[in-house]
Amino acid sequence: MPKLWNETIEEHRRAVRDAVLETTAALVAEHGLRGVTMSRIAEKSGIGRATLYKYFPDIESIMMAWHERRIAAHLDELAELRDRPGAPGERLEAVLERYAFIQQQRGGHGGELSAVLHRGDHVVHAEQHLRHFVRGLLEEGVRAGEVRSDVAPDELTGYCLHALAGAGGLTSKAAVRRLVTVTLAGLRPPG
Repeated sequence: MPKLWNETIEEHRRAVRDAVLETTAALVAEHGLRGVTMSRIAEKSGIGRATLYKYFPDIESIMMAWHERRIAAHLDELAELRDRPGAPGERLEAVLERYAFIQQQRGGHGGELSAVLHRGDHVVHAEQHLRHFVRGLLEEGVRAGEVRSDVAPDELTGYCLHALAGAGGLTSKAAVRRLVTVTLAGLRPPG
């Protein structure tokens, strides 16, 4: 059956948007935020400037859309790990390890780019979602006897997220795994 015109147009718009987001992210990674122009993005994306401006008013809005998409993908990935079969402690470890590696990868966008990317409501919402998400895993772990119960889940959540944010400064996978191991050790029941 042939595709409806609206479906074809929507697919085209998605493809253009995706190309613009990926092209912009690559150009900013290579040249910095101030070293990229809308003309260059349009050229590298294979579209005209007028078309680009129909999608985005400026480079910052493109990077914000790219960042929102990245955060959503990270949260989806963490949710898959949380929802897989297994004991709460195993799932918690998988989620915290992946979160630590996300933090390590994130360490690459600092300074001006970080200021642009981390100032939107989408970041606040994602952090709240992540806190709720980790807290739920910790509560499951407490009920299963795999996580300490002498510290409130909110405090343990803060401990995990703050400790693993340190992965942003680590350069090796082994160092990230050691940080996760130390963090998990602090979650175990005493005795």
